Amino acid sequence: QVQLVESGGGLVQAGGSMRLSCAASGRTFSSYVMGWFRQAPGKEREFLAHIVWSGGETSYADSVKGRFTISRDNAKNTVYLQMSSLKPEDTAVYYCAGRVISRGRYDYWGQGTQVTVSS
Repeated sequence: QVQLVESGGGLVQAGGSMRLSCAASGRTFSSYVMGWFRQAPGKEREFLAHIVWSGGETSYADSVKGRFTISRDNAKNTVYLQMSSLKPEDTAVYYCAGRVISRGRYDYWGQGTQVTVSS
């Protein structure tokens, strides 16, 4: 059973940085793509970034390119989202998700972690 557990959210001032973690367990993730999403109140869920677990290839949404960095630690089975130059509009619940490389849909989701950026 795949389990994804996010941590690292909280309150930060605009312009600050924060790192989110996603601890993955339940299987070998070498054939998976891991993604980060967020959802702000009243808005749709937004894709932020993904990383191919085995090769490390990454992709980013334009809204966070250059400010957010996704990475993974194979030994810890953990995916990270390093966020910098945070803005109040980055305030949202952030979710980690996983899917098999060949599938277009993310099948596994964490419970989410709240990130609040104050102005």
